[in-house]
This record gives sequence, structure tokens and C-alpha cells, in this order.
Amino acid sequence: MKHFLHLANGSKFSGNLLTEASGGTFSSEIVFYTGMTGYQEIMTDPSYLNQIIVFTYPLVGNYGINEFDFESKRPVVAGVVVYEGNMKHSHYQANDSLQAYLEKWNIPLLSNVDTRAVVKNIRTDGTMEAVISPSEDFTFDCHKKKDEMDIEKVSTKEIIQYGHGAKHIILMDFGYKKSILQSLLYLDSRVTIVPYNTSYEQVKALKPDGIVLSNGPGNPKQLHYLLDNIKQIITNYPTLGISMGHQLTALALGGNTKKMLFGHHGANHPVLEIKTNKLHISSQNHGYEVDESSLEGTFLQVRFRQVNDRTVEGLIHDVLPILTIQYQPKANPKSVETIEIFEEFQQNINAFNGGRNIYA
Repeated sequence: MKHFLHLANGSKFSGNLLTEASGGTFSSEIVFYTGMTGYQEIMTDPSYLNQIIVFTYPLVGNYGINEFDFESKRPVVAGVVVYEGNMKHSHYQANDSLQAYLEKWNIPLLSNVDTRAVVKNIRTDGTMEAVISPSEDFTFDCHKKKDEMDIEKVSTKEIIQYGHGAKHIILMDFGYKKSILQSLLYLDSRVTIVPYNTSYEQVKALKPDGIVLSNGPGNPKQLHYLLDNIKQIITNYPTLGISMGHQLTALALGGNTKKMLFGHHGANHPVLEIKTNKLHISSQNHGYEVDESSLEGTFLQVRFRQVNDRTVEGLIHDVLPILTIQYQPKANPKSVETIEIFEEFQQNINAFNGGRNIYA
């Protein structure tokens, strides 16, 4: 079926709708992803909640969908736009096609679109609202209010425990990826996943050895009312902030965040560790960044920096055992970029002896 992709800047692209998604018109924010593989992980990553994803690699779906590479229980994207997405898949673990998988969840898959031209629009005019529609004509409502409480939709509603390791880690769930949990379990931790709005007193009662603030969707400032609570938690326990958790750490300690033009979405972003001059190739998915100019007086120092545009990709605290990364840990917990940061977090936990809270 012929459908159209409308962008808020007035651009229009035609394509073929490969899924019989009900509802007719699908509207959401549009971003692009530059990785050649990993589409299954991307579509189920809670950080992509309610976004239309344009995959820049032209052949998407060629190894199908398997039972092992999900980052959450279901796809969270609002739509998928590809150049070609209906090829026969070939992989010994595959048990479904991309087309059948998205159709099962009523998610539109728009194929035969000039994705290069779509990406050029996003890179020029920034992340914007987009619509997949059967109508060739569409008018955007400029006064439409975007739902900013995305985190409520992806965070756990109950406390869940995994593993039986020596150290007890609380994973505050702002929309965590399964691979974060796997990395913590790989290092022999006992992990308790708690809702994003769990209070300091509730955390304290669980007697954790360390805290992980997870990734998640949307604007970190949507949680402005929780910043005092987050500050109390992270200044009393060794903490690792990941993506959204990185941004929330900066906000809680007095820094600021700002929206990027089109964000970082891909599997090949170079990140430099300033102290060691070591280069990491990272996976990233974020539309907001920490404003480096706001860090003065927060005791936070830039530890990682994006090579291409110099944005802040990780922080470390001058006094407290707090470290953060903006980039996403790889799906494989044994990868170099993933294991090193989790091992350092583990070392912080082992060295921590209830040190002085300079914010008290």
C-alpha cells in the first residue's frame, strides 16, 4: 500500500507500507540510526519510545528477528522507515521476519523510501515531528503538546530482584536496557530493579552497595521534581549513571542539559577518554546533552568527549564515587567499552567506606 512520510519542515516522501498496521496515520518524533546491524535491539530499546526510526543502512531485516536480542519485552518505536525491509531473512537463530514482527505489534514499516534524503532533512533542520499517512497531503498542528512523561510508560511498577552475587546493586529504572542488567549480573552482582521514582528512604531500606541510574527516553528535565531525591541517593552511594542517568546526575548536582539539533543515534560514535587519551567506539542514542558550561561548581569533571562534535560523553566527580557515561553499553556485556566502565564501578563500590557527603 502506498503511504507517505510527512516531515514538519514540509518535506514529503512516498513509500510502501509493508505492515497492515491499523490506525491509518502515525505521528511522532523522527530520528535516524546509522548502525548497519542491531535493528532488533534498537526497536526494543526503551530510549526510543514513541519515535519513528529511519535506518540509514539500506538493507534492514536481512537476518530476521530472534529470541535473544531484545532489550525489552516488546518494540517501543512508533514506526520504522527503511529503503528495503522485506527481503528474505537468513540466520540460524531467526524465527520471524522484520515485517511479521512489526505487524504483530501494529507498528508501521514504511519501505522504498529515499532514506538518504530523509536523513539530510533531519541533519539540516533537526529532530522534528513526522507522520506516516495514507494521505498525500497533511497539515501539522503546531500547537500539539508532546507527552513528556515517557518514563512512566517504560519504568517497572514493582521491585524485582535478579542474581545472588556478593554486591547488591539497585538499578533505578528510567527505561533500562536488558544488556545493562546482564552486565551487572556478569560481574557477580545481586541486582534489585526499582521504579524511577523510588525515594531515598526506600533505597536506604534495601541496603544497597551501589546505585545505577539507567538509560531512558525523552527530556531529562521531565523529572525535575525528583532531582532532590536523586541527589540524596547518588551522594550517599557509589553511583554509575548511564545515558539518561548521566544527564540526571548532572542536573541533580547543579548542572544543566540542552536539546541537540538531531542527537546521536548509531553504533559507531568515537568517544575519547580524556585522562588516558584512549578512543572508544560507542553505541549512542540521545537527543539531549549535558551543557559543559554549567558544570562549574558542581565538582563534576568531563571524562569522556565525543570526537566529532566535542559534546560531553561522561563525567567523574572530584570527591564522591560517582561516574557517568552518555553512550550506551554494548549489548554484549563482555565488550571492552562495556566491561571497563562496569569494572570501575565495581572498584568504587569495593573502595567505598561511607565517605563524606560534601552536599549534606
